[in-house]
Amino acid sequence: MKTLHMPKVLHALRGPRRRARPGAAPGTLHFDAEAAPPRIQITGYTERELEERELEDLSEIAAWRARWPTVWIDVVGFGRGPELEVLTGLLDLHPLAMEDVVNLGQRPKVEAYRDHFFIIGRMAHAGQATTEQVSIFFGVGWVLTVQEQQGDSFAGVRIRLAEAGRRIRSRGSDYLAYALLDAIVDSYFPALDFVGDGLEGLEEEVLNHATPETAQQVHHARRMLIALRKSIIPHRDAVHVLSREEHALISEETRIFLRDVYDHVLRLTDLVETYRELTGDMMSTYMTVVSNRMNEIMKVLTIIASIFIPLSFIAGLYGMNFDPEASRWNMPELGWPFGYFFALGLMLAVGLGFLYMMWRKGWLD
Repeated sequence: MKTLHMPKVLHALRGPRRRARPGAAPGTLHFDAEAAPPRIQITGYTERELEERELEDLSEIAAWRARWPTVWIDVVGFGRGPELEVLTGLLDLHPLAMEDVVNLGQRPKVEAYRDHFFIIGRMAHAGQATTEQVSIFFGVGWVLTVQEQQGDSFAGVRIRLAEAGRRIRSRGSDYLAYALLDAIVDSYFPALDFVGDGLEGLEEEVLNHATPETAQQVHHARRMLIALRKSIIPHRDAVHVLSREEHALISEETRIFLRDVYDHVLRLTDLVETYRELTGDMMSTYMTVVSNRMNEIMKVLTIIASIFIPLSFIAGLYGMNFDPEASRWNMPELGWPFGYFFALGLMLAVGLGFLYMMWRKGWLD
């Protein structure tokens, strides 16, 4: 059985929370002054050529945009902040959108501005079922992604970009944004597979070896699925807006591909709901198994008590202090040489008789 480290996973699902100071002006960016500087990678490409490297001087972005028809700027980490403020000015990003970028824990959403789109998604990590916030901006000829930390699900997109002749190399920034959003949505399939594998083992354990620890694992799995559901469901609304939005930045062909992403989100929604219902059924099964086990224990105790009740009566009867010399009817067996063996034999006969009766009625099965 694959072990699910539920408490650790749940902490990661909740993720970090960074909020603007109450009363701060809209669009105010708040950063961690002690955080490491972000890593910025830039990629420019045409259908036949591609160049990518780590960017150190943000002023070079203008030259890259002039040289390449499509440019992808990928920012990983944003604790210290000046770089994002510079990018806001260079790409003419809306300050309210950038505020959402640095304030973590945002709900996945899509917002359209005059000359660019802003998308917030939550990317799942395979094998961990944890999520992180990913922000995507795209306008004419450029895409900007901002991630919380190293390690993402964009490796497949980078591989496709590296191969000349692929569709992604001949399409514009809207198609690249679609590919990145598709990678974010598809990242939930391995995460749910991880949870599903764990649930298979838990289901077998619930049926055969149910313990309080098993119930705790099922409860944590249910909380995990609820957390994943809270991340998946908002993507449905966001992708639906993009696939139906008639905007000059999104071509009709890209909208067709976005509808495929919407279908993926619906599949994820059905899958997470199925798993969530399964955990509910598993908890009900656990309670039934525990109840049946308790009934079996009570059955054994009842059988033992039923046998010993008449034996206690016999022992109590012969334990009464009636003097046989005062009356010949007072405990005549006390003066009999075989009285002790008679009492034991009577108890044995009554006990065996009760066992035989219970066996005949099927109570001992």
